Amino acid sequence: MAGVSLKCGDCGALLKSVEEAQEHAELTSHSNFSESTEAVLNLVCTVCAKPCRSKTESDLHTKRTGHTEFVDKTSEAAKPISLEAPKAMDESHEVVDASGSSSEPQEMIVPEVDKKLLEELEAMGFPTARATRALHYSGNTSLEAAVNWVVEHENDSDIDEMPLVPVNAKVEAPKPALTPEEMKIKAQELRERARKKKEEEEKIMEREKEKERIRVGKELLEAKRIEEENERKRILALRKAEKEEEKRAREKIRQKLEEDKNAERRRKLGLPPEDPAAVKPSASAVPEKKSFVPVKPVTKLEQMRECLRSLKQNHKDEDAKVKRAFQTLLTYIGNVAKNPNEEKFRKIRLTNPSFQERVGGLKGGVEFLELCGFEKIEGGEFLFLARDKVDMTVLNSAGSELNSAIVNPFFGVL
Repeated sequence: MAGVSLKCGDCGALLKSVEEAQEHAELTSHSNFSESTEAVLNLVCTVCAKPCRSKTESDLHTKRTGHTEFVDKTSEAAKPISLEAPKAMDESHEVVDASGSSSEPQEMIVPEVDKKLLEELEAMGFPTARATRALHYSGNTSLEAAVNWVVEHENDSDIDEMPLVPVNAKVEAPKPALTPEEMKIKAQELRERARKKKEEEEKIMEREKEKERIRVGKELLEAKRIEEENERKRILALRKAEKEEEKRAREKIRQKLEEDKNAERRRKLGLPPEDPAAVKPSASAVPEKKSFVPVKPVTKLEQMRECLRSLKQNHKDEDAKVKRAFQTLLTYIGNVAKNPNEEKFRKIRLTNPSFQERVGGLKGGVEFLELCGFEKIEGGEFLFLARDKVDMTVLNSAGSELNSAIVNPFFGVL
Protein backbone atom coordinates (compact mmCIF):
# COMPACT_ATOMS: atom_id res chain seq x y z
CA MET A 1 0.00 0.00 0.00
CA ALA A 2 1.31 3.44 -0.96
CA GLY A 3 2.23 5.78 1.87
CA VAL A 4 -0.26 8.50 2.77
CA SER A 5 1.95 10.47 5.19
CA LEU A 6 5.50 11.14 6.29
CA LYS A 7 6.39 10.21 9.86
CA CYS A 8 9.11 11.99 11.83
CA GLY A 9 11.31 9.34 13.41
CA ASP A 10 12.44 11.78 16.13
CA CYS A 11 9.10 12.95 17.54
CA GLY A 12 6.51 10.71 15.82
CA ALA A 13 4.63 13.59 14.13
CA LEU A 14 2.62 12.70 10.98
CA LEU A 15 2.95 15.13 8.03
CA LYS A 16 0.76 15.27 4.91
CA SER A 17 3.37 16.42 2.36
CA VAL A 18 7.02 16.95 1.64
CA GLU A 19 6.49 20.70 2.14
CA GLU A 20 5.25 20.11 5.67
CA ALA A 21 8.20 17.80 6.34
CA GLN A 22 10.59 20.54 5.19
CA GLU A 23 8.91 23.12 7.44
CA HIS A 24 8.98 20.68 10.35
CA ALA A 25 12.70 20.04 9.76
CA GLU A 26 13.44 23.79 9.71
CA LEU A 27 11.54 24.37 12.96
CA THR A 28 12.77 21.34 14.92
CA SER A 29 16.06 20.34 13.19
CA HIS A 30 14.65 16.80 12.83
CA SER A 31 15.86 14.97 9.75
CA ASN A 32 14.70 11.37 10.19
CA PHE A 33 11.53 10.98 8.05
CA SER A 34 9.97 7.84 6.62
CA GLU A 35 6.93 7.03 4.52
CA SER A 36 3.94 5.79 6.58
CA THR A 37 0.61 4.15 5.74
CA GLU A 38 -0.99 5.85 8.75
CA ALA A 39 -3.15 8.76 7.60
CA VAL A 40 -2.97 12.17 9.24
CA LEU A 41 -5.97 12.59 11.53
CA ASN A 42 -8.52 15.04 10.14
CA LEU A 43 -11.27 15.95 12.63
CA VAL A 44 -13.56 18.70 11.30
CA CYS A 45 -15.66 20.79 13.71
CA THR A 46 -19.32 20.58 12.71
CA VAL A 47 -19.95 24.16 13.92
CA CYS A 48 -17.12 26.23 12.43
CA ALA A 49 -15.58 23.64 10.03
CA LYS A 50 -12.12 24.04 11.57
CA PRO A 51 -9.91 20.99 10.83
CA CYS A 52 -7.97 19.49 13.76
CA ARG A 53 -5.07 17.13 13.12
CA SER A 54 -4.90 15.55 16.59
CA LYS A 55 -7.04 14.76 19.61
CA THR A 56 -5.06 17.33 21.59
CA GLU A 57 -5.84 20.02 19.01
CA SER A 58 -9.57 19.14 19.02
CA ASP A 59 -9.63 19.24 22.84
CA LEU A 60 -7.94 22.64 22.77
CA HIS A 61 -10.48 23.86 20.19
CA THR A 62 -13.32 22.63 22.40
CA LYS A 63 -11.85 24.42 25.40
CA ARG A 64 -11.55 27.69 23.48
CA THR A 65 -14.86 27.70 21.61
CA GLY A 66 -17.13 25.26 23.42
CA HIS A 67 -17.62 23.24 20.20
CA THR A 68 -17.73 19.54 21.04
CA GLU A 69 -18.87 17.77 17.86
CA PHE A 70 -16.32 16.72 15.24
CA VAL A 71 -16.58 14.65 12.07
CA ASP A 72 -13.73 12.26 11.26
CA LYS A 73 -12.76 12.89 7.62
CA THR A 74 -9.39 11.20 7.82
CA SER A 75 -10.19 8.63 5.15
CA GLU A 76 -11.55 11.29 2.75
CA ALA A 77 -8.50 13.51 3.08
CA ALA A 78 -5.98 10.66 2.86
CA LYS A 79 -4.11 10.68 -0.48
CA PRO A 80 -0.94 8.93 -1.64
CA ILE A 81 1.99 11.15 -0.82
CA SER A 82 4.48 12.33 -3.45
CA LEU A 83 8.08 12.18 -2.37
CA GLU A 84 9.25 14.66 -5.04
CA ALA A 85 10.18 18.09 -3.79
CA PRO A 86 7.92 20.85 -5.22
CA LYS A 87 9.46 22.81 -8.08
CA ALA A 88 6.67 25.20 -8.94
CA MET A 89 8.02 27.87 -6.64
CA ASP A 90 11.55 27.47 -8.00
CA GLU A 91 10.33 27.67 -11.60
CA SER A 92 8.42 30.85 -10.89
CA HIS A 93 11.55 32.36 -9.42
CA GLU A 94 13.52 31.32 -12.46
CA VAL A 95 11.00 33.05 -14.72
CA VAL A 96 11.33 36.19 -12.70
CA ASP A 97 15.09 35.99 -12.93
CA ALA A 98 14.92 35.49 -16.70
CA SER A 99 12.69 38.53 -17.15
CA GLY A 100 15.49 40.77 -16.05
CA SER A 101 14.65 41.36 -12.38
CA SER A 102 17.55 40.61 -10.10
CA SER A 103 18.19 37.15 -8.57
CA GLU A 104 18.92 38.77 -5.21
CA PRO A 105 16.54 38.16 -2.28
CA GLN A 106 13.51 40.43 -2.42
CA GLU A 107 12.93 43.08 0.23
CA MET A 108 10.17 42.26 2.71
CA ILE A 109 7.72 44.81 4.13
CA VAL A 110 4.73 44.82 6.51
CA PRO A 111 1.49 44.25 4.56
CA GLU A 112 -1.20 46.89 4.50
CA VAL A 113 -4.29 46.15 6.58
CA ASP A 114 -7.54 47.93 7.30
CA LYS A 115 -6.65 50.79 9.63
CA LYS A 116 -10.08 51.01 11.28
CA LEU A 117 -10.15 47.31 12.05
CA LEU A 118 -6.59 47.57 13.38
CA GLU A 119 -7.63 50.41 15.70
CA GLU A 120 -10.62 48.38 16.90
CA LEU A 121 -8.41 45.39 17.73
CA GLU A 122 -5.88 47.61 19.53
CA ALA A 123 -8.73 49.19 21.50
CA MET A 124 -9.77 45.68 22.58
CA GLY A 125 -6.26 45.19 24.04
CA PHE A 126 -4.49 43.21 21.29
CA PRO A 127 -0.82 44.13 20.55
CA THR A 128 -0.23 45.85 17.20
CA ALA A 129 1.83 42.98 15.76
CA ARG A 130 -0.79 40.37 16.75
CA ALA A 131 -3.66 42.51 15.42
CA THR A 132 -1.83 43.14 12.12
CA ARG A 133 -1.04 39.46 11.72
CA ALA A 134 -4.65 38.46 12.45
CA LEU A 135 -6.06 40.95 9.90
CA HIS A 136 -3.56 39.94 7.23
CA TYR A 137 -4.14 36.18 7.52
CA SER A 138 -7.92 36.50 7.97
CA GLY A 139 -8.13 38.52 4.73
CA ASN A 140 -9.12 41.88 6.27
CA THR A 141 -12.73 40.72 6.10
CA SER A 142 -14.13 41.52 9.53
CA LEU A 143 -13.34 42.11 13.17
CA GLU A 144 -14.89 38.78 14.18
CA ALA A 145 -12.76 36.86 11.67
CA ALA A 146 -9.60 38.48 13.03
CA VAL A 147 -10.55 37.71 16.65
CA ASN A 148 -11.35 34.09 15.74
CA TRP A 149 -7.96 33.80 14.02
CA VAL A 150 -6.22 35.07 17.18
CA VAL A 151 -8.12 32.57 19.35
CA GLU A 152 -7.20 29.67 17.09
CA HIS A 153 -3.52 30.64 16.76
CA GLU A 154 -2.80 32.08 20.20
CA ASN A 155 -0.30 29.29 20.89
CA ASP A 156 1.73 29.95 17.71
CA SER A 157 5.33 30.84 18.51
CA ASP A 158 5.34 33.73 16.01
CA ILE A 159 1.92 35.21 16.82
CA ASP A 160 3.45 38.43 18.14
CA GLU A 161 5.80 38.87 15.17
CA MET A 162 4.89 41.40 12.49
CA PRO A 163 3.98 39.62 9.18
CA LEU A 164 6.19 40.35 6.15
CA VAL A 165 5.46 40.18 2.39
CA PRO A 166 7.66 40.89 -0.67
CA VAL A 167 7.93 44.60 -1.45
CA ASN A 168 6.63 44.16 -5.02
CA ALA A 169 3.63 42.07 -3.95
CA LYS A 170 0.45 44.00 -4.32
CA VAL A 171 -1.61 43.47 -1.24
CA GLU A 172 -4.64 45.62 -1.34
CA ALA A 173 -6.75 45.90 1.74
CA PRO A 174 -10.32 45.21 0.75
CA LYS A 175 -12.97 47.57 1.85
CA PRO A 176 -14.50 46.67 5.16
CA ALA A 177 -17.66 44.66 4.84
CA LEU A 178 -19.19 46.46 7.82
CA THR A 179 -19.93 50.12 8.47
CA PRO A 180 -18.31 51.80 11.51
CA GLU A 181 -21.58 51.52 13.44
CA GLU A 182 -21.87 47.84 12.60
CA MET A 183 -18.24 47.32 13.57
CA LYS A 184 -18.88 48.90 16.97
CA ILE A 185 -21.92 46.72 17.49
CA LYS A 186 -19.91 43.66 16.46
CA ALA A 187 -17.09 44.59 18.81
CA GLN A 188 -19.60 45.05 21.62
CA GLU A 189 -21.07 41.63 20.85
CA LEU A 190 -17.61 40.07 20.99
CA ARG A 191 -16.90 41.75 24.32
CA GLU A 192 -20.27 40.61 25.66
CA ARG A 193 -19.60 37.08 24.45
CA ALA A 194 -16.20 37.04 26.13
CA ARG A 195 -17.73 38.41 29.35
CA LYS A 196 -20.46 35.75 29.36
CA LYS A 197 -17.90 33.03 28.70
CA LYS A 198 -15.81 34.26 31.62
CA GLU A 199 -18.87 34.38 33.88
CA GLU A 200 -19.80 30.84 32.86
CA GLU A 201 -16.28 29.61 33.65
CA GLU A 202 -16.44 31.35 37.04
CA LYS A 203 -19.81 29.71 37.75
CA ILE A 204 -18.42 26.29 36.87
CA MET A 205 -15.41 26.90 39.11
CA GLU A 206 -17.68 28.07 41.93
CA ARG A 207 -19.82 24.95 41.58
CA GLU A 208 -16.72 22.77 41.79
CA LYS A 209 -15.60 24.64 44.91
CA GLU A 210 -19.05 24.21 46.45
CA LYS A 211 -18.96 20.47 45.70
CA GLU A 212 -15.57 20.25 47.39
CA ARG A 213 -16.85 22.17 50.42
CA ILE A 214 -19.86 19.84 50.66
CA ARG A 215 -17.62 16.77 50.41
CA VAL A 216 -15.28 18.02 53.14
CA GLY A 217 -18.28 18.95 55.30
CA LYS A 218 -19.75 15.46 54.94
CA GLU A 219 -16.43 13.89 55.90
CA LEU A 220 -16.20 16.11 59.00
CA LEU A 221 -19.79 15.29 59.99
CA GLU A 222 -19.12 11.58 59.54
CA ALA A 223 -15.96 11.80 61.66
CA LYS A 224 -17.89 13.70 64.34
CA ARG A 225 -20.71 11.14 64.23
CA ILE A 226 -18.26 8.27 64.69
CA GLU A 227 -16.59 10.08 67.59
CA GLU A 228 -19.95 10.75 69.27
CA GLU A 229 -20.99 7.12 68.73
CA ASN A 230 -17.78 5.87 70.36
CA GLU A 231 -18.28 8.27 73.28
CA ARG A 232 -21.88 7.09 73.67
CA LYS A 233 -20.77 3.44 73.73
CA ARG A 234 -18.11 4.28 76.32
CA ILE A 235 -20.65 6.02 78.56
CA LEU A 236 -23.08 3.12 78.19
CA ALA A 237 -20.33 0.68 79.17
CA LEU A 238 -19.50 2.79 82.25
CA ARG A 239 -23.16 2.95 83.26
CA LYS A 240 -23.55 -0.79 82.78
CA ALA A 241 -20.50 -1.46 84.95
CA GLU A 242 -21.85 0.91 87.62
CA LYS A 243 -25.25 -0.79 87.58
CA GLU A 244 -23.68 -4.23 87.91
CA GLU A 245 -21.55 -3.03 90.79
CA GLU A 246 -24.58 -1.44 92.44
CA LYS A 247 -26.56 -4.67 91.94
CA ARG A 248 -23.81 -6.75 93.57
CA ALA A 249 -23.62 -4.30 96.47
CA ARG A 250 -27.38 -4.44 97.03
CA GLU A 251 -27.29 -8.23 96.91
CA LYS A 252 -24.56 -8.27 99.53
CA ILE A 253 -26.53 -5.88 101.73
CA ARG A 254 -29.66 -8.00 101.29
CA GLN A 255 -27.77 -11.13 102.32
CA LYS A 256 -26.37 -9.29 105.34
CA LEU A 257 -29.85 -8.15 106.36
CA GLU A 258 -31.15 -11.69 105.91
CA GLU A 259 -28.39 -13.02 108.14
CA ASP A 260 -29.16 -10.37 110.78
CA LYS A 261 -32.89 -11.29 110.69
CA ASN A 262 -32.06 -14.96 111.12
CA ALA A 263 -29.76 -14.19 114.03
CA GLU A 264 -32.42 -11.99 115.68
CA ARG A 265 -35.08 -14.67 115.15
CA ARG A 266 -32.85 -17.34 116.75
CA ARG A 267 -32.09 -14.99 119.65
CA LYS A 268 -35.83 -14.42 120.34
CA LEU A 269 -36.50 -18.14 120.18
CA GLY A 270 -33.69 -18.76 122.63
CA LEU A 271 -31.68 -20.72 120.12
CA PRO A 272 -27.91 -20.53 120.08
CA PRO A 273 -26.31 -18.43 117.32
CA GLU A 274 -25.93 -20.25 114.07
CA ASP A 275 -22.55 -21.87 113.66
CA PRO A 276 -20.63 -20.08 110.84
CA ALA A 277 -19.16 -23.44 109.84
CA ALA A 278 -22.67 -24.75 109.18
CA VAL A 279 -23.36 -21.83 106.87
CA LYS A 280 -20.43 -22.67 104.61
CA PRO A 281 -22.18 -25.55 102.77
CA SER A 282 -25.11 -23.24 101.90
CA ALA A 283 -22.67 -20.66 100.67
CA SER A 284 -21.27 -23.25 98.32
CA ALA A 285 -24.64 -23.12 96.51
CA VAL A 286 -23.32 -19.97 94.85
CA PRO A 287 -20.00 -21.21 93.55
CA GLU A 288 -19.45 -18.33 91.22
CA LYS A 289 -19.12 -15.88 94.09
CA LYS A 290 -16.78 -18.04 96.12
CA SER A 291 -14.69 -18.92 93.09
CA PHE A 292 -14.41 -15.30 92.01
CA VAL A 293 -10.81 -14.43 91.24
CA PRO A 294 -9.98 -10.72 90.79
CA VAL A 295 -8.79 -10.06 87.24
CA LYS A 296 -5.93 -7.66 86.81
CA PRO A 297 -7.21 -4.49 85.05
CA VAL A 298 -6.08 -4.32 81.48
CA THR A 299 -7.06 -0.72 80.66
CA LYS A 300 -6.18 2.53 82.37
CA LEU A 301 -9.87 3.18 83.01
CA GLU A 302 -10.24 -0.15 84.82
CA GLN A 303 -7.02 0.50 86.71
CA MET A 304 -8.40 3.86 87.90
CA ARG A 305 -11.68 2.26 88.99
CA GLU A 306 -9.83 -0.53 90.81
CA CYS A 307 -7.54 2.00 92.50
CA LEU A 308 -10.50 4.04 93.80
CA ARG A 309 -12.33 0.85 94.88
CA SER A 310 -9.22 -0.30 96.80
CA LEU A 311 -8.87 3.12 98.43
CA LYS A 312 -12.47 2.96 99.68
CA GLN A 313 -12.17 -0.63 100.88
CA ASN A 314 -8.89 0.08 102.67
CA HIS A 315 -10.65 2.88 104.59
CA LYS A 316 -14.21 1.52 104.70
CA ASP A 317 -14.78 2.85 108.21
CA GLU A 318 -13.82 6.40 107.23
CA ASP A 319 -16.47 7.36 104.68
CA ALA A 320 -16.12 11.12 105.22
CA LYS A 321 -12.35 10.97 104.83
CA VAL A 322 -12.64 8.84 101.68
CA LYS A 323 -15.24 11.18 100.17
CA ARG A 324 -13.01 14.20 100.93
CA ALA A 325 -10.08 12.42 99.25
CA PHE A 326 -12.20 11.76 96.14
CA GLN A 327 -13.31 15.41 96.02
CA THR A 328 -9.72 16.63 96.43
CA LEU A 329 -8.52 14.35 93.62
CA LEU A 330 -11.37 15.60 91.43
CA THR A 331 -10.26 19.19 92.14
CA TYR A 332 -6.64 18.39 91.15
CA ILE A 333 -7.74 16.68 87.91
CA GLY A 334 -10.24 19.43 87.06
CA ASN A 335 -7.66 22.21 87.52
CA VAL A 336 -5.22 20.50 85.16
CA ALA A 337 -7.96 19.83 82.56
CA LYS A 338 -9.10 23.48 82.64
CA ASN A 339 -5.60 25.01 82.77
CA PRO A 340 -3.17 22.56 81.11
CA ASN A 341 -0.58 25.30 80.51
CA GLU A 342 -0.42 26.39 84.19
CA GLU A 343 2.49 24.59 85.86
CA LYS A 344 1.19 25.36 89.37
CA PHE A 345 -1.74 22.99 88.75
CA ARG A 346 0.55 20.28 87.38
CA LYS A 347 2.99 20.24 90.33
CA ILE A 348 2.08 18.93 93.82
CA ARG A 349 4.40 18.93 96.87
CA LEU A 350 4.07 15.52 98.50
CA THR A 351 5.18 16.85 101.91
CA ASN A 352 2.41 19.47 101.96
CA PRO A 353 0.43 18.87 105.21
CA SER A 354 -2.92 19.55 103.55
CA PHE A 355 -2.15 17.11 100.72
CA GLN A 356 -0.98 14.45 103.18
CA GLU A 357 -4.11 14.85 105.27
CA ARG A 358 -6.54 14.72 102.37
CA VAL A 359 -4.86 12.40 99.81
CA GLY A 360 -1.28 11.40 100.55
CA GLY A 361 -2.13 9.71 103.86
CA LEU A 362 -4.63 7.37 102.20
CA LYS A 363 -3.38 4.26 100.46
CA GLY A 364 -4.16 4.60 96.75
CA GLY A 365 -4.38 8.42 96.51
CA VAL A 366 -0.88 8.99 95.09
CA GLU A 367 -1.23 5.90 92.92
CA PHE A 368 -4.38 7.34 91.32
CA LEU A 369 -2.55 10.55 90.42
CA GLU A 370 0.26 8.50 88.89
CA LEU A 371 -2.30 6.70 86.73
CA CYS A 372 -3.38 10.14 85.49
CA GLY A 373 0.17 10.85 84.31
CA PHE A 374 1.84 12.43 87.35
CA GLU A 375 5.42 11.38 88.07
CA LYS A 376 7.62 11.77 91.14
CA ILE A 377 10.55 14.17 90.66
CA GLU A 378 13.33 15.76 92.70
CA GLY A 379 13.87 12.69 94.84
CA GLY A 380 10.18 12.04 95.38
CA GLU A 381 9.45 15.49 96.84
CA PHE A 382 7.01 16.50 94.12
CA LEU A 383 4.41 14.94 91.84
CA PHE A 384 4.68 16.56 88.38
CA LEU A 385 2.65 16.18 85.18
CA ALA A 386 4.66 17.30 82.12
CA ARG A 387 2.78 19.48 79.62
CA ASP A 388 3.41 17.09 76.72
CA LYS A 389 1.99 14.21 78.79
CA VAL A 390 -1.33 15.92 79.54
CA ASP A 391 -3.93 13.57 78.02
CA MET A 392 -7.43 15.06 78.06
CA THR A 393 -9.00 11.67 77.41
CA VAL A 394 -7.31 10.20 80.50
CA LEU A 395 -8.22 13.26 82.61
CA ASN A 396 -11.86 13.11 81.50
CA SER A 397 -12.04 9.40 82.31
CA ALA A 398 -10.49 10.05 85.74
CA GLY A 399 -13.03 12.80 86.39
CA SER A 400 -15.91 10.48 85.42
CA GLU A 401 -14.65 7.73 87.73
CA LEU A 402 -14.17 10.14 90.65
CA ASN A 403 -17.63 11.62 90.14
CA SER A 404 -19.14 8.12 90.06
CA ALA A 405 -17.29 7.20 93.25
CA ILE A 406 -18.64 10.33 94.98
CA VAL A 407 -22.32 10.10 93.96
CA ASN A 408 -22.73 6.30 93.92
CA PRO A 409 -23.36 5.10 97.53
CA PHE A 410 -22.60 1.51 96.56
CA PHE A 411 -19.22 2.25 94.93
CA GLY A 412 -16.54 -0.06 96.34
CA VAL A 413 -18.91 -1.92 98.66
CA LEU A 414 -17.88 -5.29 97.17
